[in-house]
Amino acid sequence: MKKLINGVDSVVTDALRGLAAAHPGLQVDVENQIVLRASGPRPGKVGLVSGGGSGHEPLHAGFVGYGMLDAACPGEIFTSPVPDQMITATQAVNGGAGVLHIVKNYTGDVLNFQMAAELCADEDVEVASVLVDDDVAVRDSLYTAGRRGTGATVFVEKIAGAMAETGAPLSEVLRVAEDVNARSRSFGVALTACTTPSAGRPTFDLGDDEIELGVGIHGEPGRTRSTMRGARELIHTALDAINEDMPLSGDTLVMLNGMGGTPLIELYVAFADVADYLAEKGATAARSLVGNYITSLDMQGFSVTVCRLNDELTTLWDAPVETPGLRWGR
Repeated sequence: MKKLINGVDSVVTDALRGLAAAHPGLQVDVENQIVLRASGPRPGKVGLVSGGGSGHEPLHAGFVGYGMLDAACPGEIFTSPVPDQMITATQAVNGGAGVLHIVKNYTGDVLNFQMAAELCADEDVEVASVLVDDDVAVRDSLYTAGRRGTGATVFVEKIAGAMAETGAPLSEVLRVAEDVNARSRSFGVALTACTTPSAGRPTFDLGDDEIELGVGIHGEPGRTRSTMRGARELIHTALDAINEDMPLSGDTLVMLNGMGGTPLIELYVAFADVADYLAEKGATAARSLVGNYITSLDMQGFSVTVCRLNDELTTLWDAPVETPGLRWGR
């Protein structure tokens, strides 16, 4: 497989060097693999820290900046960052109002963030954690106890980030983060497997006419293998699973995410079907994102994430944001 890299062992550090060169508003510690706002912590503001394995860009480092994260901890490809990264990041963003850890529900992330939070508490840094577990495809897997954390991570980081910018206390930032997670559901479909640089070949086998329904962001198995179908039928399959778990109605925030290898024209084809489906259920995509936001390297496919909005969440979603991966209103 052809990859635009210099070496298998330096992919993450080389990418971090590039991130630093492209975005001077970030402070990138390449050696320790930590990304921070260049402005440093703001006294009295809750700090937001997230992280996870690399290969999901722009998640998480691409969402560091005004209105979202204060720090991100990139692990190796599809590998959780280590507690030392999380501790250093947490201490670096602490402005005296406490720090919120935003944790996707994968076993390695959960355990390492928990250890980091406990050690930071020993140093008198107040830390709260929100667990993102929005994927309706599977309940338990090799990688998780309970649902996997996927697309809703972007919603939590944006909306909790907006709340933190207002100077709200840690308890309020945590409350709104948990509310976003509770109101959000996701489902993913793989048309092809992804290829990790170290393996140099697809991470799992799909026949020419096969797809994986309910795939995870690391290529983990979903609900079932199936034959290829048209965009409308695939969107209906994904949204049926979401609607069964969380009935859709009213104003919603919808992200149709490209997984890394799906052309934007195909995503817009599919989003037309998303809008039609919602209308049939008496719902509307009041706010939307279409593009690559939480990817799986070069996987072709999509994930759809829906959040049921209320006035508070809509206002916070609309608040200004300025990060490499998401920006408006400034």
